[in-house]
Amino acid sequence: MQALVFDGTQPVLAPRHRDPKAPAGEALIRPLRMGICATDLALCRGYTSGESETPPFTGVLGHEFVGVVEATGSKADAHWIGKRVVGNINCVNAACDLVEAGLRDHARDRTVLGILGRDGCFAERFVLPVENLFAVPDHVDDDHAVFVEPLAAAFQILRQLTIEGRPYITVLGDGRLGLLVAQVVNSLNATVRVVGKHEAKLRLCEKWGIRHRLLSDVGLRQDQDIVIDCTGSAQGIQTAMAMVRPRGTIVMKTTTTPGDAPVDLSPLVVHEVSLIGSRCGPFPEALQALSAGTIDIASLISKRMKLADGVQALHEAARPGAMKVLLTP
Repeated sequence: MQALVFDGTQPVLAPRHRDPKAPAGEALIRPLRMGICATDLALCRGYTSGESETPPFTGVLGHEFVGVVEATGSKADAHWIGKRVVGNINCVNAACDLVEAGLRDHARDRTVLGILGRDGCFAERFVLPVENLFAVPDHVDDDHAVFVEPLAAAFQILRQLTIEGRPYITVLGDGRLGLLVAQVVNSLNATVRVVGKHEAKLRLCEKWGIRHRLLSDVGLRQDQDIVIDCTGSAQGIQTAMAMVRPRGTIVMKTTTTPGDAPVDLSPLVVHEVSLIGSRCGPFPEALQALSAGTIDIASLISKRMKLADGVQALHEAARPGAMKVLLTP
């Protein structure tokens, strides 16, 4: 089958990649839409998922998808066949203390779709545990459903923040994730603004009623109660520390890659700032929001390309000013 593979040095299109088979407890899925994420681009630059002693990823890329279940490894799961699904990307191989403590997405020996120890979804077929699947409502189309995974990551922030009074919240970064996060946190009892570097992207905030400013026009006065770093850049945390007030909170959605410049974190200590890492999130809340039509997805899609043009699509997604690039089979 055809697959978009990172070989350790560069992404390549493999026209005859091995066909996967679903083992017991897993499903064989045919993707209908696939979304290129900043993490996919980072993997091609040597990102190692943050796990200790983890070698750089090699294999099929991709973790954002909506697809159809074509087969299951266990007869007991056959009722999933033919269903349109999305899926949690964290796959538990065995129970551990973290799983038993309710931290399933942080299982010690987990694999992660297209990121850690498991081939991803940028292929004609891939496999994922049945327990990870969520059925997509019929009225949610493929273009919207493919956003469930990143939208769930945005909703994770609501689970992690404690909102008191009417705080000032800055979403730092006007890319794909930042604009999803902005729409989600705008539902809070807070004054929300987006700060970024691209006027065209920031103008999208006008239709959502969200304040926005160019970074070059913002004074770094340490006056924000909460700053959410969605920049995808190692400089993001530095800017966030210059924006957040003493005893404020920074939420980091940004991961860095080897070779990024080290960051002086001493301001966190001096100003007693809380730093919260934020990763994957709740699929049910994301599906509910898409079902209710409360999140604008159409404005975030910049291009649709074929899987056969996957290498070019990765370059397109990395282009300054690009939004979400979707792949179709």
